[in-house]
Amino acid sequence: MRRTKIIATLGPASDSPDVLGGLIEAGVDVARLNTAHATREMLERQLLGVRAAARAAGRHVAVMLDLGGAKIRLGEVAPGTVLTVGAAFELRAVDALGDVAGASISHGGLAHDVSPGDRILIDDGRIELTVTDIAGDTVQTVVEAGGPLSSRKGVNIPGVTLGVEGVTELDCENLAWALDAGIDLIAQSFVRSADDIHRLRAAMGERRVPIVAKIEKHEALGDLAGIVAVSDMVMVARGDLGVETSPEDVPVAQRRIVAECRATGTPVVVATQMLESMTTASRPTRAEASDVANAIFDNVDAVMLSGETAVGAHPVHVLKTMDRIVRAAEAAGVDEALSVPYRPGGVGAAVSRAACDLADDLELAAIVTVTQTGATALSVAAHRPRVPVLAGTPDEAVARSLALVWGIRPVVIDSYRTTDELVSAAIEAATASGLVAAGGQVAVTGGAAMHVAGSTDFVQVCTI
Repeated sequence: MRRTKIIATLGPASDSPDVLGGLIEAGVDVARLNTAHATREMLERQLLGVRAAARAAGRHVAVMLDLGGAKIRLGEVAPGTVLTVGAAFELRAVDALGDVAGASISHGGLAHDVSPGDRILIDDGRIELTVTDIAGDTVQTVVEAGGPLSSRKGVNIPGVTLGVEGVTELDCENLAWALDAGIDLIAQSFVRSADDIHRLRAAMGERRVPIVAKIEKHEALGDLAGIVAVSDMVMVARGDLGVETSPEDVPVAQRRIVAECRATGTPVVVATQMLESMTTASRPTRAEASDVANAIFDNVDAVMLSGETAVGAHPVHVLKTMDRIVRAAEAAGVDEALSVPYRPGGVGAAVSRAACDLADDLELAAIVTVTQTGATALSVAAHRPRVPVLAGTPDEAVARSLALVWGIRPVVIDSYRTTDELVSAAIEAATASGLVAAGGQVAVTGGAAMHVAGSTDFVQVCTI
Protein backbone atom coordinates (compact mmCIF):
# COMPACT_ATOMS: atom_id res chain seq x y z
CA MET A 1 0.00 0.00 0.00
CA ARG A 2 1.47 3.33 -1.07
CA ARG A 3 1.33 5.84 1.82
CA THR A 4 2.16 9.11 0.03
CA LYS A 5 -0.72 10.36 -2.10
CA ILE A 6 -0.53 11.55 -5.71
CA ILE A 7 -2.42 14.55 -7.11
CA ALA A 8 -2.89 14.83 -10.87
CA THR A 9 -3.94 18.04 -12.61
CA LEU A 10 -6.57 17.58 -15.30
CA GLY A 11 -6.51 19.38 -18.62
CA PRO A 12 -6.96 18.83 -22.33
CA ALA A 13 -4.70 15.76 -22.24
CA SER A 14 -6.47 14.01 -19.38
CA ASP A 15 -10.16 14.81 -19.13
CA SER A 16 -11.43 12.16 -21.54
CA PRO A 17 -13.20 9.16 -19.95
CA ASP A 18 -10.49 6.73 -21.10
CA VAL A 19 -7.60 8.75 -19.71
CA LEU A 20 -9.45 9.58 -16.48
CA GLY A 21 -10.18 5.90 -15.98
CA GLY A 22 -6.53 5.10 -16.64
CA LEU A 23 -5.32 7.67 -14.13
CA ILE A 24 -7.61 6.38 -11.40
CA GLU A 25 -6.75 2.75 -12.11
CA ALA A 26 -3.07 3.73 -11.96
CA GLY A 27 -3.57 5.13 -8.47
CA VAL A 28 -4.31 8.85 -8.57
CA ASP A 29 -5.74 9.95 -5.21
CA VAL A 30 -6.76 13.54 -5.94
CA ALA A 31 -7.81 15.13 -9.24
CA ARG A 32 -6.98 18.85 -9.46
CA LEU A 33 -9.22 21.13 -11.52
CA ASN A 34 -7.55 24.42 -12.41
CA THR A 35 -9.88 27.42 -12.81
CA ALA A 36 -7.06 29.48 -14.34
CA HIS A 37 -7.05 27.33 -17.48
CA ALA A 38 -10.56 25.93 -17.78
CA THR A 39 -14.05 27.10 -18.60
CA ARG A 40 -16.96 26.32 -16.32
CA GLU A 41 -18.19 23.79 -18.89
CA MET A 42 -14.82 22.04 -18.81
CA LEU A 43 -14.73 22.02 -15.00
CA GLU A 44 -18.18 20.44 -14.83
CA ARG A 45 -17.21 17.80 -17.38
CA GLN A 46 -14.01 16.99 -15.48
CA LEU A 47 -15.84 16.70 -12.16
CA LEU A 48 -18.47 14.34 -13.55
CA GLY A 49 -15.77 12.34 -15.30
CA VAL A 50 -13.76 11.85 -12.10
CA ARG A 51 -16.84 10.83 -10.13
CA ALA A 52 -17.85 8.28 -12.77
CA ALA A 53 -14.35 6.81 -13.09
CA ALA A 54 -13.93 6.60 -9.31
CA ARG A 55 -17.25 4.78 -8.92
CA ALA A 56 -16.26 2.33 -11.64
CA ALA A 57 -12.95 1.65 -9.88
CA GLY A 58 -14.54 1.43 -6.43
CA ARG A 59 -12.21 4.10 -5.02
CA HIS A 60 -12.56 7.33 -3.05
CA VAL A 61 -10.88 9.97 -5.23
CA ALA A 62 -10.99 13.59 -4.06
CA VAL A 63 -11.57 16.49 -6.42
CA MET A 64 -9.64 19.68 -5.62
CA LEU A 65 -10.64 22.98 -7.24
CA ASP A 66 -7.75 25.41 -7.60
CA LEU A 67 -8.99 29.01 -7.38
CA GLY A 68 -7.06 31.44 -9.57
CA GLY A 69 -6.55 34.02 -6.82
CA ALA A 70 -5.04 37.44 -7.36
CA LYS A 71 -2.77 36.38 -10.20
CA ILE A 72 -1.72 39.34 -12.35
CA ARG A 73 -1.77 38.61 -16.06
CA LEU A 74 -1.15 40.38 -19.32
CA GLY A 75 -4.09 41.12 -21.57
CA GLU A 76 -4.34 40.00 -25.18
CA VAL A 77 -1.14 40.28 -27.22
CA ALA A 78 -0.81 40.20 -31.02
CA PRO A 79 0.49 36.86 -32.34
CA GLY A 80 4.19 36.83 -33.17
CA THR A 81 5.13 39.54 -30.65
CA VAL A 82 8.79 39.27 -29.60
CA LEU A 83 10.48 41.61 -27.13
CA THR A 84 14.12 42.56 -27.67
CA VAL A 85 16.69 43.43 -25.00
CA GLY A 86 17.02 47.18 -24.44
CA ALA A 87 13.66 48.08 -25.97
CA ALA A 88 11.10 50.20 -24.14
CA PHE A 89 7.89 48.44 -23.11
CA GLU A 90 4.78 49.79 -21.37
CA LEU A 91 2.33 48.07 -19.04
CA ARG A 92 -1.01 49.85 -19.36
CA ALA A 93 -4.21 49.93 -17.34
CA VAL A 94 -6.25 50.44 -20.53
CA ASP A 95 -7.44 47.18 -22.11
CA ALA A 96 -6.11 47.04 -25.68
CA LEU A 97 -4.31 44.58 -27.93
CA GLY A 98 -0.63 44.42 -26.98
CA ASP A 99 2.43 44.51 -29.25
CA VAL A 100 6.17 45.14 -29.00
CA ALA A 101 5.52 48.61 -27.54
CA GLY A 102 3.37 47.51 -24.63
CA ALA A 103 0.43 45.52 -23.31
CA SER A 104 -2.47 45.86 -20.91
CA ILE A 105 -2.34 44.28 -17.46
CA SER A 106 -5.11 42.89 -15.26
CA HIS A 107 -4.08 44.88 -12.16
CA GLY A 108 -5.14 48.45 -12.88
CA GLY A 109 -3.34 49.78 -9.79
CA LEU A 110 0.10 48.49 -10.75
CA ALA A 111 1.41 52.03 -11.29
CA HIS A 112 0.68 52.81 -7.64
CA ASP A 113 2.50 49.71 -6.36
CA VAL A 114 5.83 49.78 -8.21
CA SER A 115 8.72 52.23 -8.35
CA PRO A 116 11.62 52.85 -10.76
CA GLY A 117 14.18 50.09 -10.39
CA ASP A 118 11.67 47.34 -9.55
CA ARG A 119 11.91 44.10 -11.53
CA ILE A 120 8.86 42.76 -13.34
CA LEU A 121 8.94 39.13 -14.48
CA ILE A 122 6.61 37.71 -17.13
CA ASP A 123 5.93 34.08 -18.05
CA ASP A 124 7.72 32.52 -15.04
CA GLY A 125 10.65 34.90 -15.46
CA ARG A 126 11.35 34.15 -19.10
CA ILE A 127 10.90 37.85 -19.80
CA GLU A 128 12.35 40.40 -17.40
CA LEU A 129 11.60 44.12 -17.30
CA THR A 130 12.95 46.95 -15.14
CA VAL A 131 10.68 49.84 -14.24
CA THR A 132 12.09 53.15 -15.55
CA ASP A 133 9.24 55.58 -14.90
CA ILE A 134 5.56 55.95 -13.95
CA ALA A 135 3.31 58.03 -16.21
CA GLY A 136 -0.20 58.19 -14.77
CA ASP A 137 -1.59 54.66 -14.86
CA THR A 138 1.16 53.45 -17.21
CA VAL A 139 4.31 51.71 -16.05
CA GLN A 140 7.26 52.36 -18.36
CA THR A 141 9.97 49.71 -18.46
CA VAL A 142 13.04 48.55 -20.34
CA VAL A 143 13.46 44.93 -21.47
CA GLU A 144 16.32 43.17 -19.66
CA ALA A 145 15.59 39.65 -20.96
CA GLY A 146 13.48 39.34 -24.07
CA GLY A 147 11.73 36.68 -26.08
CA PRO A 148 8.32 35.70 -27.45
CA LEU A 149 5.36 37.29 -25.65
CA SER A 150 1.85 35.84 -25.76
CA SER A 151 -1.55 36.59 -24.26
CA ARG A 152 -2.55 36.00 -20.64
CA LYS A 153 0.95 35.26 -19.35
CA GLY A 154 1.49 35.62 -15.61
CA VAL A 155 3.26 38.63 -14.12
CA ASN A 156 5.34 38.65 -10.90
CA ILE A 157 6.99 41.58 -9.11
CA PRO A 158 9.47 40.08 -6.61
CA GLY A 159 9.69 41.87 -3.28
CA VAL A 160 6.72 44.16 -3.94
CA THR A 161 3.45 43.89 -2.03
CA LEU A 162 0.61 44.54 -4.44
CA GLY A 163 -2.71 46.21 -3.63
CA VAL A 164 -4.91 43.34 -4.78
CA GLU A 165 -7.63 41.40 -2.99
CA GLY A 166 -6.67 37.96 -1.70
CA VAL A 167 -10.06 36.55 -2.72
CA THR A 168 -11.26 37.91 -6.05
CA GLU A 169 -14.78 38.25 -7.40
CA LEU A 170 -14.08 35.41 -9.82
CA ASP A 171 -12.85 33.26 -6.91
CA CYS A 172 -16.17 33.83 -5.14
CA GLU A 173 -18.11 32.82 -8.27
CA ASN A 174 -16.04 29.64 -8.67
CA LEU A 175 -16.33 28.92 -4.94
CA ALA A 176 -20.14 29.15 -5.09
CA TRP A 177 -20.18 26.66 -7.96
CA ALA A 178 -17.76 24.36 -6.13
CA LEU A 179 -19.88 24.28 -2.97
CA ASP A 180 -23.03 23.48 -4.93
CA ALA A 181 -21.23 20.85 -7.03
CA GLY A 182 -19.76 18.99 -4.04
CA ILE A 183 -16.06 19.71 -4.61
CA ASP A 184 -13.97 18.03 -1.89
CA LEU A 185 -11.02 20.42 -1.46
CA ILE A 186 -10.48 24.10 -2.28
CA ALA A 187 -6.95 25.28 -3.10
CA GLN A 188 -6.42 29.00 -2.50
CA SER A 189 -3.75 30.56 -4.70
CA PHE A 190 -1.37 33.37 -3.76
CA VAL A 191 -2.09 33.33 -0.04
CA ARG A 192 -0.21 36.17 1.64
CA SER A 193 -1.34 35.89 5.24
CA ALA A 194 -3.75 34.09 7.54
CA ASP A 195 -6.28 36.83 6.80
CA ASP A 196 -6.66 35.49 3.23
CA ILE A 197 -7.69 32.10 4.63
CA HIS A 198 -10.19 33.75 6.96
CA ARG A 199 -11.70 35.67 4.02
CA LEU A 200 -12.14 32.54 1.94
CA ARG A 201 -13.69 30.65 4.85
CA ALA A 202 -16.06 33.56 5.47
CA ALA A 203 -17.06 33.42 1.80
CA MET A 204 -18.07 29.77 2.32
CA GLY A 205 -20.65 30.79 4.88
CA GLU A 206 -21.93 27.88 6.96
CA ARG A 207 -20.67 25.29 4.52
CA ARG A 208 -17.15 24.04 5.16
CA VAL A 209 -14.78 22.46 2.66
CA PRO A 210 -11.10 21.88 3.57
CA ILE A 211 -8.86 24.72 2.36
CA VAL A 212 -5.44 24.01 0.87
CA ALA A 213 -3.29 27.13 1.27
CA LYS A 214 -0.84 27.51 -1.61
CA ILE A 215 2.44 29.06 -0.48
CA GLU A 216 3.79 30.91 -3.51
CA LYS A 217 4.10 34.57 -2.43
CA HIS A 218 7.08 36.05 -0.61
CA GLU A 219 4.71 37.62 1.94
CA ALA A 220 3.41 34.15 2.89
CA LEU A 221 6.83 33.14 4.18
CA GLY A 222 6.60 36.03 6.66
CA ASP A 223 3.34 34.68 8.13
CA LEU A 224 3.97 30.98 7.60
CA ALA A 225 3.08 29.87 11.13
CA GLY A 226 -0.13 31.90 11.04
CA ILE A 227 -1.18 30.48 7.66
CA VAL A 228 -0.46 26.88 8.69
CA ALA A 229 -2.38 27.38 11.94
CA VAL A 230 -5.64 28.35 10.18
CA SER A 231 -5.38 26.16 7.06
CA ASP A 232 -6.65 22.61 6.68
CA MET A 233 -3.80 21.68 4.35
CA VAL A 234 -0.82 23.44 2.75
CA MET A 235 0.80 23.25 -0.68
CA VAL A 236 4.39 24.21 -1.50
CA ALA A 237 3.62 25.78 -4.90
CA ARG A 238 7.14 26.02 -6.24
CA GLY A 239 6.33 27.62 -9.61
CA ASP A 240 5.41 31.14 -8.59
CA LEU A 241 7.37 30.78 -5.34
CA GLY A 242 10.53 30.40 -7.41
CA VAL A 243 9.70 33.57 -9.34
CA GLU A 244 8.56 35.56 -6.32
CA THR A 245 11.81 34.71 -4.51
CA SER A 246 14.64 33.03 -6.44
CA PRO A 247 15.39 29.46 -7.52
CA GLU A 248 18.06 28.98 -4.87
CA ASP A 249 15.60 29.98 -2.14
CA VAL A 250 12.96 27.42 -3.10
CA PRO A 251 14.57 24.29 -1.56
CA VAL A 252 15.14 26.13 1.72
CA ALA A 253 11.57 27.45 1.74
CA GLN A 254 10.23 23.98 0.92
CA ARG A 255 12.10 22.43 3.84
CA ARG A 256 10.85 25.17 6.16
CA ILE A 257 7.21 24.86 5.05
CA VAL A 258 7.24 21.06 5.33
CA ALA A 259 8.83 21.22 8.78
CA GLU A 260 6.18 23.68 10.02
CA CYS A 261 3.39 21.48 8.71
CA ARG A 262 4.85 18.28 10.11
CA ALA A 263 5.32 19.85 13.54
CA THR A 264 1.65 20.89 13.65
CA GLY A 265 0.21 17.79 11.97
CA THR A 266 -1.04 19.80 8.98
CA PRO A 267 -1.13 17.79 5.73
CA VAL A 268 1.37 19.19 3.22
CA VAL A 269 1.77 18.82 -0.55
CA VAL A 270 4.87 19.46 -2.68
CA ALA A 271 4.00 20.62 -6.20
CA THR A 272 5.29 21.92 -9.52
CA GLN A 273 7.75 20.51 -12.07
CA MET A 274 8.25 17.24 -10.19
CA LEU A 275 8.41 15.25 -13.45
CA GLU A 276 8.36 18.24 -15.82
CA SER A 277 10.48 16.64 -18.53
CA MET A 278 7.84 13.91 -18.90
CA THR A 279 5.45 16.46 -20.39
CA THR A 280 7.10 15.28 -23.62
CA ALA A 281 9.68 12.65 -22.65
CA SER A 282 8.96 9.02 -21.76
CA ARG A 283 11.40 8.93 -18.84
CA PRO A 284 12.10 11.41 -16.04
CA THR A 285 15.50 12.93 -15.42
CA ARG A 286 17.53 11.54 -12.53
CA ALA A 287 17.19 14.90 -10.79
CA GLU A 288 13.38 14.71 -11.04
CA ALA A 289 13.30 11.22 -9.58
CA SER A 290 15.49 12.43 -6.72
CA ASP A 291 13.22 15.45 -6.21
CA VAL A 292 10.18 13.21 -5.75
CA ALA A 293 12.07 10.79 -3.50
CA ASN A 294 13.40 13.59 -1.29
CA ALA A 295 9.85 14.84 -0.74
CA ILE A 296 8.94 11.31 0.38
CA PHE A 297 11.94 11.19 2.74
CA ASP A 298 10.70 14.50 4.21
CA ASN A 299 7.40 12.73 5.00
CA VAL A 300 5.08 14.94 2.94
CA ASP A 301 1.47 13.84 2.55
CA ALA A 302 1.25 14.18 -1.22
CA VAL A 303 3.17 15.04 -4.38
CA MET A 304 1.55 16.69 -7.38
CA LEU A 305 1.71 16.48 -11.15
CA SER A 306 0.79 19.67 -13.03
CA GLY A 307 1.39 20.13 -16.75
CA GLU A 308 2.66 16.55 -16.96
CA THR A 309 -0.91 15.23 -16.75
CA ALA A 310 -2.82 18.34 -17.85
CA VAL A 311 -1.19 18.90 -21.23
CA GLY A 312 1.46 16.16 -21.43
CA ALA A 313 1.90 13.54 -24.12
CA HIS A 314 1.18 10.51 -21.90
CA PRO A 315 -0.58 11.34 -18.59
CA VAL A 316 -1.20 7.75 -17.44
CA HIS A 317 2.41 6.74 -18.07
CA VAL A 318 3.59 9.74 -16.02
CA LEU A 319 1.27 8.76 -13.16
CA LYS A 320 2.60 5.19 -13.18
CA THR A 321 6.17 6.52 -13.16
CA MET A 322 5.44 8.77 -10.18
CA ASP A 323 3.83 5.83 -8.39
CA ARG A 324 6.94 3.66 -8.89
CA ILE A 325 9.28 6.39 -7.62
CA VAL A 326 7.14 6.99 -4.54
CA ARG A 327 6.91 3.28 -3.72
CA ALA A 328 10.66 2.81 -4.11
CA ALA A 329 11.38 5.77 -1.82
CA GLU A 330 8.93 4.52 0.80
CA ALA A 331 10.43 1.04 0.67
CA ALA A 332 13.89 2.50 1.29
CA GLY A 333 12.68 3.98 4.58
CA VAL A 334 12.62 7.49 5.97
CA ASP A 335 15.80 9.21 7.04
CA GLU A 336 14.94 10.04 10.65
CA ALA A 337 17.36 12.97 10.58
CA LEU A 338 15.06 14.66 8.09
CA SER A 339 11.76 13.62 9.66
CA VAL A 340 10.08 16.21 11.90
CA PRO A 341 7.92 14.49 14.54
CA TYR A 342 4.39 15.55 15.31
CA ARG A 343 4.13 16.17 19.05
CA PRO A 344 1.19 18.44 19.95
CA GLY A 345 -0.66 18.21 23.25
CA GLY A 346 -4.25 17.35 24.02
CA VAL A 347 -6.19 14.16 24.72
CA GLY A 348 -6.92 13.36 21.07
CA ALA A 349 -3.28 13.67 20.03
CA ALA A 350 -2.14 11.56 23.00
CA VAL A 351 -4.66 8.82 22.18
CA SER A 352 -3.61 8.88 18.53
CA ARG A 353 0.03 8.55 19.51
CA ALA A 354 -0.88 5.70 21.86
CA ALA A 355 -2.58 3.88 18.99
CA CYS A 356 0.60 4.16 16.92
CA ASP A 357 2.73 2.93 19.83
CA LEU A 358 0.39 -0.03 20.35
CA ALA A 359 0.59 -0.86 16.65
CA ASP A 360 4.39 -1.00 16.92
CA ASP A 361 4.64 -2.79 20.24
CA LEU A 362 1.99 -5.45 19.47
CA GLU A 363 2.73 -5.70 15.74
CA LEU A 364 -0.89 -4.94 14.90
CA ALA A 365 -2.17 -5.26 11.35
CA ALA A 366 -3.74 -1.78 11.13
CA ILE A 367 -5.11 1.21 12.98
CA VAL A 368 -8.82 1.88 12.43
CA THR A 369 -10.08 5.38 13.18
CA VAL A 370 -13.80 6.09 13.29
CA THR A 371 -14.42 9.75 12.55
CA GLN A 372 -17.21 12.17 11.73
CA THR A 373 -15.08 15.03 10.41
CA GLY A 374 -11.76 13.34 9.63
CA ALA A 375 -9.96 14.92 12.61
CA THR A 376 -9.21 11.58 14.32
CA ALA A 377 -7.75 10.10 11.14
CA LEU A 378 -5.64 13.22 10.54
CA SER A 379 -4.23 13.03 14.06
CA VAL A 380 -3.25 9.36 13.69
CA ALA A 381 -1.75 9.84 10.22
CA ALA A 382 0.31 12.79 11.44
CA HIS A 383 2.31 10.37 13.61
CA ARG A 384 3.27 8.42 10.46
CA PRO A 385 2.52 4.92 11.86
CA ARG A 386 4.16 1.90 10.26
CA VAL A 387 0.84 0.12 9.69
CA PRO A 388 -2.08 1.10 7.39
CA VAL A 389 -4.63 3.60 8.71
CA LEU A 390 -8.25 2.85 7.88
CA ALA A 391 -10.50 5.88 8.31
CA GLY A 392 -14.11 4.83 8.75
CA THR A 393 -16.64 7.62 8.32
CA PRO A 394 -20.36 7.71 7.52
CA ASP A 395 -19.78 10.86 5.41
CA GLU A 396 -18.84 10.24 1.77
CA ALA A 397 -17.45 13.77 1.40
CA VAL A 398 -15.17 13.32 4.43
CA ALA A 399 -13.95 10.01 3.00
CA ARG A 400 -13.00 11.71 -0.26
CA SER A 401 -11.26 14.64 1.43
CA LEU A 402 -9.07 12.20 3.39
CA ALA A 403 -7.78 10.79 0.12
CA LEU A 404 -5.07 13.47 0.17
CA VAL A 405 -3.70 12.54 3.60
CA TRP A 406 -0.64 10.31 4.07
CA GLY A 407 -1.28 6.65 4.81
CA ILE A 408 -5.07 6.84 5.05
CA ARG A 409 -7.41 4.46 3.29
CA PRO A 410 -10.91 5.99 3.64
CA VAL A 411 -13.89 3.67 4.12
CA VAL A 412 -17.56 4.64 4.28
CA ILE A 413 -19.33 2.96 7.21
CA ASP A 414 -22.85 2.92 8.62
CA SER A 415 -23.83 5.60 11.10
CA TYR A 416 -23.27 4.69 14.75
CA ARG A 417 -24.93 5.82 17.98
CA THR A 418 -22.94 4.11 20.73
CA THR A 419 -19.34 3.19 21.44
CA ASP A 420 -20.16 -0.48 20.87
CA GLU A 421 -21.60 0.32 17.43
CA LEU A 422 -18.50 2.43 16.69
CA VAL A 423 -16.15 -0.46 17.49
CA SER A 424 -18.33 -2.90 15.55
CA ALA A 425 -18.25 -0.59 12.51
CA ALA A 426 -14.46 -0.36 12.80
CA ILE A 427 -14.06 -4.15 12.85
CA GLU A 428 -16.36 -4.53 9.84
CA ALA A 429 -14.32 -1.91 7.96
CA ALA A 430 -11.07 -3.71 8.77
CA THR A 431 -12.51 -7.05 7.63
CA ALA A 432 -13.89 -5.63 4.38
CA SER A 433 -10.62 -3.83 3.56
CA GLY A 434 -8.74 -7.07 2.96
CA LEU A 435 -5.76 -5.67 4.89
CA VAL A 436 -6.44 -7.74 8.02
CA ALA A 437 -6.76 -11.52 8.01
CA ALA A 438 -8.92 -13.45 10.45
CA GLY A 439 -7.16 -13.58 13.80
CA GLY A 440 -5.32 -10.36 13.11
CA GLN A 441 -5.42 -7.49 15.59
CA VAL A 442 -6.13 -3.82 15.06
CA ALA A 443 -6.17 -0.69 17.22
CA VAL A 444 -9.51 1.14 17.12
CA THR A 445 -9.67 4.84 18.00
CA GLY A 446 -12.69 7.07 18.40
CA GLY A 447 -14.60 9.32 20.74
CA ALA A 448 -17.17 8.34 23.36
CA ALA A 449 -18.92 11.67 22.74
CA MET A 450 -20.84 10.76 19.60
CA HIS A 451 -20.81 13.21 16.65
CA VAL A 452 -18.55 15.72 18.41
CA ALA A 453 -15.55 16.80 16.33
CA GLY A 454 -12.20 16.38 18.05
CA SER A 455 -13.56 14.19 20.87
CA THR A 456 -11.18 11.24 20.36
CA ASP A 457 -10.58 9.81 23.82
CA PHE A 458 -10.13 6.04 23.62
CA VAL A 459 -8.10 3.33 21.91
CA GLN A 460 -9.00 -0.35 22.01
CA VAL A 461 -7.17 -3.40 20.66
CA CYS A 462 -9.55 -5.77 18.85
CA THR A 463 -9.10 -9.18 17.23
CA ILE A 464 -10.69 -9.77 13.84
